Amino acid sequence: MRWVGNLRGELSLRNLQRAAIDGSLHEVTTGEVPSVIFGRGNDGRHGNFHPVSYRNIQANAEWARRLTKVHTSSRRAQPRAAWRWKELDCANSSDALLMNIFCYRRTVANAAMRAMLGIPSGLTPEFGFRPRIPLRRGGIDRTEIDMKLGDLLAEAKLTETDFQTAPVRLIERYRDYEEVFEPTELIQSRDAVRGYQLIRGVLAAYATGCSFCVLCDARRPEMIEKWHSVMRAVKSYALRSRLHVLTWQELAIALPRAMQRFLGEKYGIVP
Repeated sequence: MRWVGNLRGELSLRNLQRAAIDGSLHEVTTGEVPSVIFGRGNDGRHGNFHPVSYRNIQANAEWARRLTKVHTSSRRAQPRAAWRWKELDCANSSDALLMNIFCYRRTVANAAMRAMLGIPSGLTPEFGFRPRIPLRRGGIDRTEIDMKLGDLLAEAKLTETDFQTAPVRLIERYRDYEEVFEPTELIQSRDAVRGYQLIRGVLAAYATGCSFCVLCDARRPEMIEKWHSVMRAVKSYALRSRLHVLTWQELAIALPRAMQRFLGEKYGIVP
């Protein structure tokens, strides 16, 4: 929690400073560590997005639809008239960070980035992909994965507390759970399993034949360790070879300088 609090505090300070400099429309949530919520200004820009990324998002109907998801605090707060907070308005949003990077170009053409991710050229990101993970009784799990790029599934994290904890019974409902994992190797306490989102991501990769990559911040070493603990529980070495972790800082190395500056100023993410 110390790492989470430190990062949230840093992001709030950085984004308040940016808003004061460029005059971005914004509000601040209540709480011990308040978050900055941005909106679209009269100039058509959005303080939570790089201008190029934001234009590209608006030009793509599927991408633009992601901007409409209402923020969980919107009803409890009193935002300005005609402005209802959205999830991707929040400066702490990992989905907004993901889209800032991967919507900067209409397709992924950067050779260095493609090499890091192990994907071919010319792919268009699909956000909120539903892998349809099979369940034991014939149903499917319709939960979303943050992004799909060809045969790569990606889960993005920034200031989230963890990867969620779930009852063992919720994990056991997946058809391939015992085939993919060694159950005794997963961290369990009080009939619960930690890393539920990661387990679900691995099962999605197994069901679809895709790779699965966790994108997180280098300032969150505990998140990386949790991911490693789940990977160690995977039985198949072939499947393990399709599981990866990449930090935003590593990814920034392959980005254009304009995006590097944006990430450094807004998120403190530097190569």
